[in-house]
Amino acid sequence: MLRLDERVGAKLFERGPAGLTQVFSDLGGMPVALPVLTCAIAYALWHRALRLAVYAALTMAAVPALVIPLKVATARQGPLTEAVNYYPSGHTATAAVAYGATALVLLALPRPAWLREASWPRAWMMPVAAILLTTATGIGLVLHGYHWPLDVLASWCLGPLVLAPLWWVSCRSRRRSSG
Repeated sequence: MLRLDERVGAKLFERGPAGLTQVFSDLGGMPVALPVLTCAIAYALWHRALRLAVYAALTMAAVPALVIPLKVATARQGPLTEAVNYYPSGHTATAAVAYGATALVLLALPRPAWLREASWPRAWMMPVAAILLTTATGIGLVLHGYHWPLDVLASWCLGPLVLAPLWWVSCRSRRRSSG
């Protein structure tokens, strides 16, 4: 499986416009993803949803706590470098959790008045946006040659597992706010 991953990855590296793949890659960096989640947490605090805000912050804190030991344990060499500790992709995991947690927090809270009057179905827009941002991050990382495809795939699988407790809390918050 690793050989197939490396063959596929080698064919994909440095494909596509370098500027765009770099922007996509950067979506998973802490300087981009963390402020997005911070705004959602601040919005939850503004609505006095302390439990939701704490769970969102803890969910994000779980990313390095899980990813770093996995990177060290596997010590996988990255593409186009001799360096190791590339599996799983930290940027992809950061994107999945930050944007996923943002979607879950915002879905659990009441909509502002100006959005309540809007006619689009918000319930599916947030998760779709989170999935698109996470997918773009992974694609950018592979096309730019920062990660092997399996590095990204592993983080795509890890994201929903890390988000599960927050999903449970957000469902309870939604039920409470609608009741």
